[in-house]
Amino acid sequence: MFEYEMHQMRAAQLIREADNRRLVRQVRQAGKEAARDAGNEGERRVGSHRGRFVSAA
Repeated sequence: MFEYEMHQMRAAQLIREADNRRLVRQVRQAGKEAARDAGNEGERRVGSHRGRFVSAA
């Protein structure tokens, strides 16, 4: 009976870890999509020909 309970606890732990990894992956993907969408709204990278500093507005 003890082995069965240990197995159940381990299975539950593995499911929690998989859920956490899936959540982290979803959050990272959402961040990438948000950054990609923000890039399409007029904010773009400054080209190397402009130097390190950009105008304020």
